[in-house]
Amino acid sequence: MNLRTMVLGLAIVVTAGLNSMLAQADPDLDAAMKNTSNWASQAGDYANHRYSTLKQINANNVKNLQVAWTMSTGVLRGHEGSPLVIGDTMYIHTPFPNKVTAISLKDQTFQWVYEPKQDDQVVSVMCCDTVNRGLAYGDGKIFLQQADTTLVALNAKTGDVVWTAKNGDPKKGETNTNAPHVFGDKVLTGISGGEFGVRGRVVAYNIKDGKPAWTAYSTGPDNEMLIDPEKTMTYSDGKMVPVGADSSLKSWKGDQWKLGGGTTWGWYSYDPKLNLVYYGTGNPGTWNPTQRPGDNKWSMSIFARDLNTGVAKWVYQMTPHDEWDYDGVNEVILADLTINGSKVPSLVHFDRNGFGYTLNRETGQLLVAQKYDPAVNWASSIDMKSGLPVRVAAYSTQAAGADHNVKNICPSALGSKDEQPASFDPQTNLFLVPTNHVCMNYEPFEVDYTAGQPYVGATLEMFPGPSDPGKGGPNAGKTIENSMGNFIAWDAAKGKIVWSKPEKFSVWSGALTTAGGVAFYGTLEGYLKAVDVKTGKELWKFKTPSGIIGNVFTYEYDGKQYVGVYSGIGGWAGIGLAAGLKKSSEGLGAVGGYRELAKYTALGGTLFIFALPSAEKS
Repeated sequence: MNLRTMVLGLAIVVTAGLNSMLAQADPDLDAAMKNTSNWASQAGDYANHRYSTLKQINANNVKNLQVAWTMSTGVLRGHEGSPLVIGDTMYIHTPFPNKVTAISLKDQTFQWVYEPKQDDQVVSVMCCDTVNRGLAYGDGKIFLQQADTTLVALNAKTGDVVWTAKNGDPKKGETNTNAPHVFGDKVLTGISGGEFGVRGRVVAYNIKDGKPAWTAYSTGPDNEMLIDPEKTMTYSDGKMVPVGADSSLKSWKGDQWKLGGGTTWGWYSYDPKLNLVYYGTGNPGTWNPTQRPGDNKWSMSIFARDLNTGVAKWVYQMTPHDEWDYDGVNEVILADLTINGSKVPSLVHFDRNGFGYTLNRETGQLLVAQKYDPAVNWASSIDMKSGLPVRVAAYSTQAAGADHNVKNICPSALGSKDEQPASFDPQTNLFLVPTNHVCMNYEPFEVDYTAGQPYVGATLEMFPGPSDPGKGGPNAGKTIENSMGNFIAWDAAKGKIVWSKPEKFSVWSGALTTAGGVAFYGTLEGYLKAVDVKTGKELWKFKTPSGIIGNVFTYEYDGKQYVGVYSGIGGWAGIGLAAGLKKSSEGLGAVGGYRELAKYTALGGTLFIFALPSAEKS
């Protein structure tokens, strides 16, 4: 260790000691989230529950839902994320060019519109459609993370720009698709570009003035990752142990960590009592595993970091030396669960690799890890002592070499679930999970790095998973022939599927559960559906003009509950329709797998808001 590294490492430790107890809540956001009429953050709360205590709409009357009003966004391509609702105003966003519109809930008139001026060239380095996953609110501001890596703070009342900050360079393939997250007195944002050799990181900005508070990289030297080698813990041999010095550097060949991926474009969560922020990191670069021997830490990992300093308390890697693009960026849901008779402060994560993980969110201890789609075959299980996957050699793209096509790997690179977020229902302790049931053929090839150019190194072909993957298990007979998705209820304390509802295509929308005993989700054909939380029985559906990849949300205005969602096909699964791609291998393999989707839907960009008939308003 050189002197500079030692000094910086000591500075991390000292800063952590001084600041770890100085968390400052944002009273504006806290108050907005406590008011159940609002939908003040993308997940509705810090814990990523995507649950509402509103219950005017319930399992008995949801069949009567009707369209209350609609609004065109004026933009096509994939509409991910959801609007925000604060008081009498709704804030909507769009895919590139990332327009933001403030709408009066009284009469649906526009209060203000913000349309950023971005270089169109940024679209050429957005790997999987021009999506944007939503806005954040806090301190009287609306926060937009533009595709060109500019974070913008807008006055929530007027739309005026308060401050901006730049966290990347599109010329290097760095872009942004993630929603920013407001925790305490900071705004956190990540980076996209894992398919361009981008080095992942999270940047925290001061909410008042946009000045950087800390930056934490996913790969590289300890000081740049904000890791304390002796105090940052990881799971090994059934217990938590220090990661040790140079934990990332030792797991890469040469300087490959500089192109190491580990991007951070998913959903973050926050525990105010522990003052810890949780998020996952993405795939290592390149997709060709033979070019990057080693565990490639800390790609494919969950981090728990102190909000004020960014210093990592613990880290857990789901897929060391990834060979399939199983990004670990999916949401981390915080819930207190009873496991083996004891109440545990838990963290639940449905990884792209097909395993549902339950960890102790305070310590990082692994508690449960089971397949949430029985078709998963790249690994037979997770070894609970080592925390490592038990790999099946037949599906290793590393063992096959750089020019061999490995067939029938499950799940595909899309994962058993991608960014489409699950929800948690505290009434039943069930997690409602939108999933993909898709497998692939994977052929790696040698690739050289050039800044701003694709750095993938694999050709993929995707197709529906097996029609009866369970072979007598909890999902047996629950998938239909050529089914590409399921909406499931998951018991995270036991690691078991409680019920499973098959869909023709992947369920690519985010889920919502409510105190009315209803779970909502959207389908790629364009249906918004409501099901009974306890049984999965379908209670209602409505066909929107375009496929749904947005996240369902709910709010109350003038004593009436509303449910809403974006209709607008796109994202990775819909990239063929969104970008007009035709070749099966295009869209990183998704075009061929979802070719039939064109028979069911077309491009769109509309916000749909539903409510019960006025006579049923309680």
